[in-house]
Amino acid sequence: MKALHIYAGPKAMAHIEANGLKPEHIGVIPAAAGGPKGLILGPLDRFLFGEWLQQSTQPIDLVGASIGAWRMATACLNDPLQGFDRLSHDYIHQEYKVPKGQKRPSAQQVSSEFSQTLQAFYGGHVSEVLNNPRYRLHVVTSRGKHLLHHEHPLLTPLGYAGAYLCNAVQRKAMGAWLERVVFSSRGELPFDTADFATQHMVLNQRNFMAALQASCSIPFVLQAVHDIPDAPTGAYWDGGITDYHLHLNYKGLVLYPHFQQAVVPGWLDKALKWRHKATPFLDNTIVLAPNPEWVNTLPNGKLPDRSDFITYASDFEGRVKVWKGAVSASEQMAQEFADWLAKPDMGSVHRL
Repeated sequence: MKALHIYAGPKAMAHIEANGLKPEHIGVIPAAAGGPKGLILGPLDRFLFGEWLQQSTQPIDLVGASIGAWRMATACLNDPLQGFDRLSHDYIHQEYKVPKGQKRPSAQQVSSEFSQTLQAFYGGHVSEVLNNPRYRLHVVTSRGKHLLHHEHPLLTPLGYAGAYLCNAVQRKAMGAWLERVVFSSRGELPFDTADFATQHMVLNQRNFMAALQASCSIPFVLQAVHDIPDAPTGAYWDGGITDYHLHLNYKGLVLYPHFQQAVVPGWLDKALKWRHKATPFLDNTIVLAPNPEWVNTLPNGKLPDRSDFITYASDFEGRVKVWKGAVSASEQMAQEFADWLAKPDMGSVHRL
């Protein structure tokens, strides 16, 4: 059974038909939020950044939210292959012990331990990421406004309720509650920002750790990151809230390793199925995603996800085994893409 499905927007489809797909064609690589689901993209990341893209020299913009930001920052290390191996290991082996008398770890505990993970991972290597001669990193975060400007046990849930209602009416209206703040190592943003309230900041040594942690800070699971250096004051949360799957109006040809076909705009759009369809924003986009039938063959018949932390709450080794099994199986996706690149077949490319 094929593990990989390739989807392309109309302009990307025409490009492949006329030119094939070569590493020098790629201008942007997005990386979605989605927690443990992103683990299955590890082998694809290793192939793309460790082998295929090495055959070209053009600058490439890497845009990431949440685990996607962690993945794309790892791609900017001097040794990305070692970095991706460690990312997979560290993510899989996360363990947040539940204190006695509690049902789950507190947001403060998870934030503190995750901060230590990032410090151990990138400590001494931030300059490598920021000064990569080829890759320009863009870390997406969500900054709260009004009731969400500061984290509060009562006001924050009310603020997110307001954001949900506004978003249900019109995605752009959610900008009254949350804005997209993108931290970039250098260069302009590789997408148009007319779709949503956006601020663009410089990613530097002072704010790298804070921005990356903010991009991964799921509301109510982790604490917000407040007052990131060299950026507007306030509470910053997971970049996936405003841009769950980075459904953006990109400039240039986009290669998008993703864990599903649908590119969902924001986290609050998960239940709004009519927003899951491709739009003209994705006309230049090629999505590499797992075949849903192949996903059914993975442990538990699904991709790893955050519910596994609850399912395996008392069985750490069981969760590790299941997640490692899914990552190992996903090597088939990378091999199939390498085979397709060697002998492109338009019959294997589906409309996005």
